[in-house]
Amino acid sequence: MYEIIQNDSNDLTRQPDLFDLYTRFINYIDVSENTIKTYSRALKQFFKYLASEGIAQPQRSDILAYKQQLADAGRKASTIQGYIIAVRQFFKWTEQEGLYPNVANNVKGAKISKSHKKDYLTTKQILTVLNTVPTDTVKGIRDYAILALMVTGGLRTIEVSRANIEDMRTAGDSTALFIQGKGKDDKNDYIKLSDEVETAIRAYLQTRPNARPTDPLFASTSNNNLNKPLTTRSISGIVKQALRDAGFNSDRLTAHSLRHSAGTLNLLNGGTLEETQQLLRHSNINTTMIYLHHLERENNKSEERISNAIFKNRKG
Repeated sequence: MYEIIQNDSNDLTRQPDLFDLYTRFINYIDVSENTIKTYSRALKQFFKYLASEGIAQPQRSDILAYKQQLADAGRKASTIQGYIIAVRQFFKWTEQEGLYPNVANNVKGAKISKSHKKDYLTTKQILTVLNTVPTDTVKGIRDYAILALMVTGGLRTIEVSRANIEDMRTAGDSTALFIQGKGKDDKNDYIKLSDEVETAIRAYLQTRPNARPTDPLFASTSNNNLNKPLTTRSISGIVKQALRDAGFNSDRLTAHSLRHSAGTLNLLNGGTLEETQQLLRHSNINTTMIYLHHLERENNKSEERISNAIFKNRKG
């Protein structure tokens, strides 16, 4: 593999052999565009590491050292996991093509905590956020509808960004929003819209009388992107600003917190684990189980019982 990494430039285009190998691998894998971007970043980082260490024939020990280097550099466990997955897939392919042995076989990624990295909001906090949003402008009416939709339907920012007006259809006796979920190619999944959420969305759509069914459900109001779909970054910014305006300024409260809130509040108010899995569109119920474990710990009154035994029974 020496000819692949002998040039330590960070620019793949200056390394013809490396660029050729990278291009062949990317063209081979059948994954989404976002995954390709993730693999691209990960492999560039890996090739850079090999070049900086002067490694011409990488071995399993080099992969392990690379993983440790990522950890020492302060990379998040989820980032390390993604980088190692890309490296494993790359060497799996090189072996299949007879180019280089799979030296990354069975190299484990980082251990990722199963607890949520973001907090959820209580019903009182959610109402505070919604009531803080000013609805005397088109932007405010839109933002209120986005927040209400996300917190009741557990939507991801990408699902909000992909939604078009025509995706509001009927499902049974309810108005539903059909969505293109994470890693999906079509809009087969849907969430039901409560009366309050549907009213909020239709109030916003009334501000866009010339909008077509194929137009985005939530459109940008900025001059540069007027009437174009909101980006995931813009949606995250809208939610974060609403949280700040309501007094909830924490790194652990983000747009994803609304999704966590939907799952948690559904369970707290009598929803089953299976219903919550369907609401959040988890492919694996073990992912939904994280919410249940969190609630079980929250309902554990051990500390209160111990405190009562000590302090309420002590003599004056």
